[in-house]
Amino acid sequence: MVPFNGVKIFSATMFADRGQIGEKVTDWIASSPQRKLTDIVVTQSSDAAFHCITISVFYQETIR
Repeated sequence: MVPFNGVKIFSATMFADRGQIGEKVTDWIASSPQRKLTDIVVTQSSDAAFHCITISVFYQETIR
């Protein structure tokens, strides 16, 4: 069995967008309950001027 057959990436750099990224992920998950989440990876990166957060959602979805 394949651990996942889909991935959705959420990424935000701006302060306001970083504050809302969790709600965006939650809304996306709720929009398709047939997806079975297999993993979620949160990555933070930054340099002198910018901070970025990325949430990678791995899922298994039935393909018909």
